[in-house]
Amino acid sequence: MSRQYERSNTPNHQSMDNRRATVRCAIYTRKSTDEGLDQDFNSLDAQRESAEAYIASQRHEGWLCIADRYDDGGFTGGNMERPALKRLFADIEAGDIDCVVVYKVDRLSRSLLDFARIMELFDKHAVSFVSVTQQFNTTSSMGRLTLNILLSFAQFEREIISERTRDKMAAARKKGKWVGGMPVLGYDLDRKGGRLVVNEEEAQRVRAIYVLYMEHKALMPVVQELERRKWGVKKWTTQKGEERGGNLFTKSSLFRLLTNIIYTGNISYKGTVYPGEHEGIVAPDLWQRVQDTLRHNGRSGSKEIRNKYGALLRGMLYCAPCGTAMVHCVLSAAVQRSINFRLVENF
Repeated sequence: MSRQYERSNTPNHQSMDNRRATVRCAIYTRKSTDEGLDQDFNSLDAQRESAEAYIASQRHEGWLCIADRYDDGGFTGGNMERPALKRLFADIEAGDIDCVVVYKVDRLSRSLLDFARIMELFDKHAVSFVSVTQQFNTTSSMGRLTLNILLSFAQFEREIISERTRDKMAAARKKGKWVGGMPVLGYDLDRKGGRLVVNEEEAQRVRAIYVLYMEHKALMPVVQELERRKWGVKKWTTQKGEERGGNLFTKSSLFRLLTNIIYTGNISYKGTVYPGEHEGIVAPDLWQRVQDTLRHNGRSGSKEIRNKYGALLRGMLYCAPCGTAMVHCVLSAAVQRSINFRLVENF
């Protein structure tokens, strides 16, 4: 008995027992939207508090909560593109974590395929997984079956929510309602009802931009003129007080403005135009003339801008197999001399 007691208390056995006794637990929390995250006590805090209480109840088993926080606020559980989750994986691979604790399984993932990959990583590094509100044991086949069932319902719930959201947005679009997105120049968002109200100062700029395009009939001259006037895209302030937008126009942003049917007082959804609740700020006939000009330039190009290299056969030569239009190619002087030399030899 004495020899057994002495052997169990040698330094090597003491260090092994300590390693087994200490279970370093990392708490992972997630919320799909950033709504309410600016509050003093938000959903992430509530999840962490429950997980900390569970870890404290397992203190006699050597469970210890590590100080690092792994919080993903405003990230979906449908994929693994989450900064805190990536940090968690990196710490697991570094051997700094023994157990991952979450409030519910769907906080970690709502995808069966992603969850299978996560569990594979956990198994590879001997990391256990605990859900505070759902008791199961992943070491047994029955526990894994229970876990897969829970994940199946979590993925089903995510898909149902997505379908309901799409249906709701489609119904709102068909009624001409604004369903959110990036604010557009010429309108402000009514905080009370989420409707678009005309910003008269910006609306005048929008009308002027449409008139400028009809004068130049090309995008780049208008972009240059807007830069000279220092007119930029919509500038707004988020609910958190952060300023967004206000950049100068580019060719792409100008094209989006000129083709946005919202300026006629309508809403487009899946190719169908519906009357909107908001007031139009561009006359429908002017908007249509701009669309016709843009389509014409898209087929033939702008003489001053899109054919600046003097490609005389542009729009006339096409590839016989695929029907794609030929494009010009600017050759270096050395290549041109080589081509001319070969032509002379063949001649």
